[in-house]
Amino acid sequence: MAQFSAPDLPPELAALGDLALDLRWTWSHQADALWQRIDADAWERTRNPWTILQDISPARLRALAADPNFTGELQRLAADRQRYLDDPGWFTVATTTPLKGVAYLSMEFGVGEALPLYAGGLGVLAGDYLKTASDLGVPIVGIGLLYREGYFRQTIDAAGWQHETYPANDPGSMPIAQARSPDGAWLQVGLGLPGRSLTVRVWRAQVGRVALYLLDADHPANSPADRGITARLYEAGMETRLLQELVLGIAGWRVIEAVAPDVEVCHLNEGHAPLVLVISGSVVGDARGQCLYHPHTGLGRL
Repeated sequence: MAQFSAPDLPPELAALGDLALDLRWTWSHQADALWQRIDADAWERTRNPWTILQDISPARLRALAADPNFTGELQRLAADRQRYLDDPGWFTVATTTPLKGVAYLSMEFGVGEALPLYAGGLGVLAGDYLKTASDLGVPIVGIGLLYREGYFRQTIDAAGWQHETYPANDPGSMPIAQARSPDGAWLQVGLGLPGRSLTVRVWRAQVGRVALYLLDADHPANSPADRGITARLYEAGMETRLLQELVLGIAGWRVIEAVAPDVEVCHLNEGHAPLVLVISGSVVGDARGQCLYHPHTGLGRL
């Protein structure tokens, strides 16, 4: 699967790759003018820096690299981002709570339109949690699913009937990267299903200081039917929904063990990941940690 990589950039523009992959630009707009300067039409259409970098021509990159005004502004923005990442944040400074980590499991994350993995309020809420945790320095990791079609778009025909269309989500056009295991390989986790095994690979989105890990069943080792488990958000079929919850809860916990073994609390956004309780062995008061269930109306304990 082709992906744009930062090493393809001229040395003077290497910081563009890091800026484009950090979804902090969905709520901090300091760099908007920079992306507009690169390609005003593409910025107006997409508001997606990652897409802009993939589509830009080598000649345009060479011209920008030779422009001292552009490279100076890029260096300033890169330095500002680094200061943000290095700042411990309010949580670390102001709280005495010895919290090592929280895993936030949700069926959808609405970080921004460039990552179309959400339907509405629940996803926007989850995305805002990650953004706020980033600004405050709360040690959170997000766990979700990477949908290849996402949520449907509604159209109404001349007779007034609704029709659903599912635009394809190309991971190569999203501001995400392959999550890597300690040996440098693409991170994958396994999940046992009746009569077969499922291989789930993992993508990583950078949301400021927070990492969001996205599980993807579209792997060549899986059957065509199983590759579609993570195709659509809120699939109508009950069996597929159950399989999605298995992936989110059980495979999601295995990702947590691989990337954030210090996690003490699992935060369940709605009831879509209850199986994390089973595999993690977490109960309230257990020394291993606890799980919190968050419906729309408040926070409760399981």
